[in-house]
Amino acid sequence: MPRSVNSVASKARRKKILKQAKGYFGRRKNVFTVAKNAVEKALTYAYRDRKANKRNFRALWIQRINAGVREHGLSYSQFMGLIKEKNIQLNRKVLADLAMNHKDIFKKIVESVKK
Repeated sequence: MPRSVNSVASKARRKKILKQAKGYFGRRKNVFTVAKNAVEKALTYAYRDRKANKRNFRALWIQRINAGVREHGLSYSQFMGLIKEKNIQLNRKVLADLAMNHKDIFKKIVESVKK
């Protein structure tokens, strides 16, 4: 009995990996075994960094809020404590945007929290 191989599926699998490796340098883009390792590593980094990206943005928002609040004589932790106490439902992303781009509105929020 002849040996049965599914070359159609094998070729499709390899083609998929090589398509993902498009744009890589050297043998990483056209040699399957090298490309497979490069793509696996890239996907691992992509998964990890989707999580890290969220942490990085939160840290950036905190720095921006802190810089904006210090102009009005408060620290970040004092401001966030007061904002929770006053039950103002604005998240860090919105507060950071206001502190950077809409200083007058941010000033009003800080003044209302200080009272």
